[in-house]
Amino acid sequence: MHCVTKVELSVCGSNLLDRDVASKSDPFCVLFHDVDGNWVELARTETAVNNLNPVFGVKFQVDYHFEEVQKLKFAMFDEDKCSTQLYEHDFLGEFTSLSIIVSNKNLHRPLILANGKPAGKGAITITAQELSDNRIITLTLCGRKLDKKDFFGKSDPYLEFHKQGDDGKWMMVHRTEVIKNTLDPVWKPFTVPLISLCNGDVDRNIKVLCYDYDNDGGHDFIGEFQTTVNKMSEAQNGVEVEFECINPKKQKKKSYKNSGVIIMKSCKVGIDFTASNGNAREPSSLHYINPMGSNEYLSAIWAVGQIIQDYDTDKMFPALGFGAQLPPDWKVSHEFAINFNPTNPFCSGVEGIVQAYSNCLPHIRFYGPTNFAPIINHVARFATQALQQDTAAQYFTLLIITDGVISDMDETRHAIVQAAKLPMSIIIIGVGNADFTAMEFLDGDSSALRSYTGEEAVRDIVQFVPFRDFRNAPKETLAKSVLAELPQQVTQYFKQRNLSPSNTMPE
Repeated sequence: MHCVTKVELSVCGSNLLDRDVASKSDPFCVLFHDVDGNWVELARTETAVNNLNPVFGVKFQVDYHFEEVQKLKFAMFDEDKCSTQLYEHDFLGEFTSLSIIVSNKNLHRPLILANGKPAGKGAITITAQELSDNRIITLTLCGRKLDKKDFFGKSDPYLEFHKQGDDGKWMMVHRTEVIKNTLDPVWKPFTVPLISLCNGDVDRNIKVLCYDYDNDGGHDFIGEFQTTVNKMSEAQNGVEVEFECINPKKQKKKSYKNSGVIIMKSCKVGIDFTASNGNAREPSSLHYINPMGSNEYLSAIWAVGQIIQDYDTDKMFPALGFGAQLPPDWKVSHEFAINFNPTNPFCSGVEGIVQAYSNCLPHIRFYGPTNFAPIINHVARFATQALQQDTAAQYFTLLIITDGVISDMDETRHAIVQAAKLPMSIIIIGVGNADFTAMEFLDGDSSALRSYTGEEAVRDIVQFVPFRDFRNAPKETLAKSVLAELPQQVTQYFKQRNLSPSNTMPE
């Protein structure tokens, strides 16, 4: 499974270098990503006029690939000319980051100049928000009788939307366009991810602030109000919802009523299907079941399962998945029953596994990272119970089918070294065209596998086979290669423990 998720990155700066003589810098941020060793621009924010501590309204949305090393660079520039060419603007510093951004959620780092020296006290803060909820919200707003703030004109109003975090702090999530010289603005409809606006919680507080835009960056505060998506959603089918725009400093005056009214003309919540990651209905997904009713996962299950099931008396197999978000709370699981019955994950024969797999796909969201250790330890618990019987009656084979680079290599190595002491073997089939170097390392054919503590596996229990080598070969060829080492691994284990097969035939 190819693990991709959409991530939204919010950027703000602090204590930026002041490059302008008569005023402060006019910073904007540019996001670059690494393409074959070259930095290529992905997107840029708006310009924050005359501001050394900008909070940018434009958000960066990037596809985050869990199994890949992704290099991103955030560069700050001071806008000097009306030009899109970056060399026309003064460089204020940059920060180069990897996936550490996502793991930290809120990252604060100093900016560095091109010569490697600190950019004064300049710093950048990057906040990552995973867009796992694919609902979107479209808002249409206008204002009426807003306060007049300009001496020679009316006001140039715009709105800022802020959500309240779990820590109680407010974070800006959207800024509208500026409507020039009016007290009755009509803003363009805009759409934002629901998770960006309120973390997917329709009852979470949202603060809306109204400002009068000034060219010198000293924007005048008009007023504010608080609401929720639930409240805004009342604006549907021609019904409008009004919010009084309040300036707290003016509220003390007896004659003060409000600083105008913000009207929610329309609020619509929908689902953005294009944001769904790893859609099994798309031909680009390895889980896509083609018109012939197959994919690489199913081919691997059939090829190996049809042979190995004959060595199981009741042909009841536990089938587990990992690296997916499960309903109803969409938490990530690295060890779940694909029949959604955790107390009885067993499937009847290969047909039962295939059926459970096909039924499971529409109800989960592919995710990551690719962690093997939980699944290995799960089977190892059963093998440990069998070990207590001190007979050669049971041996466990774990078949892992994956397309990913292992994320928990240290934990996986340790789990395999411990499992080598138990009556179990591990077969790994790699599907797709990923880099499977790590899988071959786990195979241990060239040298004994060691855990991160230095402990050596007492025997080789892993067999890895890349499916692509057998894509056009008869399925019997794949099965033969996959199962080649299994008989020796079984007999080696029981010989080491001086155990002989039971003479009792199963009924």
